[in-house]
Amino acid sequence: MKAADLDILLQEGEGVMLEFKESLASSFARELVAFANTAGGRVLLGVRDDGTVKGIDDTNDLRARIQDIARNCDPPVKILLHRIGQVTAVTVRESDAKPVQCSDGFFWRQGAVTQKLRREEIRELFQQTGAIRFDLSICPRFRYPDDFDSDKFNNWLSLSGITGRPQIEDVLVNIEAAERSGGKLIFRNVGVLFFAKNVRHFFNQAYITCLLGKGSDKVHVLDRKDFDGGIVADIEDAMRFIERNTRTAWRIEGLRRQNIPEYPMNALREAITNAVMHRDWFIDGANVFVEIYTDRIEVSSPGGLPKGMKLSDLGYKSVRRNALVADLLHRIDFIEKAGTGIKRIRDEASAQGCPEPLFEESSFITVTFFPNPEVRALAEDQPATASDQVGTKSGLSRDQVEVLKKCLYDSPISEMLAVAGRTNRTKFRDQVLNPLIEAGLVEMTIPDKPRSSKQRYRITTAGLAVLENSEAERNL
Repeated sequence: MKAADLDILLQEGEGVMLEFKESLASSFARELVAFANTAGGRVLLGVRDDGTVKGIDDTNDLRARIQDIARNCDPPVKILLHRIGQVTAVTVRESDAKPVQCSDGFFWRQGAVTQKLRREEIRELFQQTGAIRFDLSICPRFRYPDDFDSDKFNNWLSLSGITGRPQIEDVLVNIEAAERSGGKLIFRNVGVLFFAKNVRHFFNQAYITCLLGKGSDKVHVLDRKDFDGGIVADIEDAMRFIERNTRTAWRIEGLRRQNIPEYPMNALREAITNAVMHRDWFIDGANVFVEIYTDRIEVSSPGGLPKGMKLSDLGYKSVRRNALVADLLHRIDFIEKAGTGIKRIRDEASAQGCPEPLFEESSFITVTFFPNPEVRALAEDQPATASDQVGTKSGLSRDQVEVLKKCLYDSPISEMLAVAGRTNRTKFRDQVLNPLIEAGLVEMTIPDKPRSSKQRYRITTAGLAVLENSEAERNL
């Protein structure tokens, strides 16, 4: 640093990376810690608050005291000393082992002020630097075996391929979902996410919201479900929601019929799994979203990218925010651990003839999927056949069942088109709606004016009975 550099700093005044000190006061350690916890900075010794130079003697004792203070921070703070005229400049490097503390506590820099960190701020700093892992942290409110769901555990165990008859507690400890302490089994957060009877009793953010929009936005929501049965069940339920609310075309290959979904289902499953696995679980006011619109499906995960990752790194680098969550999903073959998830999403979309998914980052990471236009057009042209039927007794196509549900409330044809994912009104009438009316399952609210703009459709008593039977059969 040269005299000219010092003049510039004195003119700029104190700021987030610059502090003036007349002497080596007792608060000096706080300044070092604050800069180390923020982005680094400089302390100019021998300068008054107003930027005028008072000067300070450059002695071996001063330099030794500065070095001692830096070494006594926990962890030690890295500094460089420079002498410029009558001023001693102490350059503080940002710590790569945050948070740093001194005997007075934890501090950081906010503007030109050094402030002591509150408990929540300390916790946030630990989270940001990865010093605290959500999945590894203990959940003190969880009581084993009272809060433990053995069915969820047994399902996970069967998927994991672990054979024999291992003791439940031994498995939980070995997979690091819990640990033994004082003769008790203490659960980590990851164990709660996978195996709690009521996960949201402990973590209110632990659920996936799935919604079906009427058009291309959230103005009109036709259906919404919150799934909170645990990580494994939530992923499966979200996929079933997508399957119910998207279309499938078919073609005959040889003597067999081949179903072709309009969206890349394997890629969607990968995206939902990644959203749950990589989300920032410390954000308790947000959850994973799966949103289906007429022109796209969006999968959103709370929290930005993990530290050290950029949007351009997706598909090339892999940083697992919740490594233990990832490990338990890997054990049941829900994911690979090679960091290839993003590549598989892109490859699967391409293989299914869909446009490349779009990745965006804000306070959420969002992946947007687009349908295969050829498959969508083909699905609208094809009538329902035997394998599209819902239950052997009802004889209804999936679209007809969804229309019956919609007709539980007096609904216009536009809403029924949306819930069936159709755009061609004539084909919809011929293939879906009119057969329901002819069968006496749906009726018009204004039967003498079939084309009235105020026309609505409602389910009949017979339609209600058929709907109840078809739903019961689907749940068998």
